[in-house]
Amino acid sequence: MTRRLLVEADGGSRGNPGVAAGGAVVIDPATDEVLTELGVYVGIASNNVAEYHGMIAGLEAAFDRAPDAAVQVRLDSKLVVEQMTGGWKIKHPDMQVLARKAHAVIDGREVAFEWVPRLSNKRADAAANESMDRRESFRRDFEPSL
Repeated sequence: MTRRLLVEADGGSRGNPGVAAGGAVVIDPATDEVLTELGVYVGIASNNVAEYHGMIAGLEAAFDRAPDAAVQVRLDSKLVVEQMTGGWKIKHPDMQVLARKAHAVIDGREVAFEWVPRLSNKRADAAANESMDRRESFRRDFEPSL
């Protein structure tokens, strides 16, 4: 049976563009237990660029835990979800580079994208804000409880 993981990802920018970071949590969907929490400090960037950084870091962390996992990615950015699923074209050069990187991380694995309301993405939002506050990236891995 294929292991399933959930990635909740977000990004933020204070000023847009401004101080920016992405955030993500990797979750065991069977228990809702957070397995990894991370923030990716981007520097000065747009909110959308930060969203991509959070999503990519979340995917990398999920595949670090389980390289063959089926991953559900939840974002509150309709733009990123639509771009990653091919619904919308990616016009901005910075986001084209980030989308290519995301597809390279996915590399044919089972990944699905889902838009969720902002209020349903609080854990990833908190990680992005922590990274912006600290002005540095971080990663915390947790052992699953038995």
